[in-house]
Amino acid sequence: MPEANAIWRPLVDELERRARPARFWLRDDDAIEPTPALERLLTFCERTHVPLVLAVIPQPTGQALADRLETTRNASVAVHGWAHRNHAGASEKKQELGPHRPRAEVLGELREGLLKLKTLHGPRALPMLVPPWNRIDSNLLPHLAHIGFEALSAFGPAKPAPIRTINSNVDLIDWHGTRGCREYSLLVDAIVAQLRLQEPVGILGHHLVHDEATWQFLEKLFEVTRPFGVEWLRGEDLLKCPE
Repeated sequence: MPEANAIWRPLVDELERRARPARFWLRDDDAIEPTPALERLLTFCERTHVPLVLAVIPQPTGQALADRLETTRNASVAVHGWAHRNHAGASEKKQELGPHRPRAEVLGELREGLLKLKTLHGPRALPMLVPPWNRIDSNLLPHLAHIGFEALSAFGPAKPAPIRTINSNVDLIDWHGTRGCREYSLLVDAIVAQLRLQEPVGILGHHLVHDEATWQFLEKLFEVTRPFGVEWLRGEDLLKCPE
């Protein structure tokens, strides 16, 4: 392979040796309304036939986003907390769904968020909770099914929980460094490691902060994986996959 493509060689080698096609899925967080960045993401997904799970913040979102998604064929909507508002102390990691407020208040917001997205998006809305900042108080988990949720999607290895957990596991953004795209070689290594550990591989994006390198990585990832018949799963498929 040319040197420019050498970074992708570990992924190509992994896909070549597999007896069956690999499975991926794409989650993107923090959607509220149509923006140029969201339009670019939706256009990419339409052109490449890559399904998208869009984590939408319920409290500020409205009809404009619902109208835009109505014209897409393969985007589903997950519940991204309620207002994406931090309630943790200054010395703590940011959390909206932490132990800082009464449980009934938090669960009430989540119930309202799920209902609002179902009203706006109909069957496109998934009973999947995506916690803001990928953090949630474990004491809330036993109650999520009672307010209508069937799955939780945070980030990293899934921990045992009383609700189905479908985590993303490869974050495109270097949050603790450049706050742009992570180095391609590190992303490729993370994808290969996840393929060997467990599928599906959950790619995590944040369209509002993508730099050009992030968009180009997504394009290249699809280009590299397409010849191997990789299956990109819909949100509905994720909920149906065997645990």
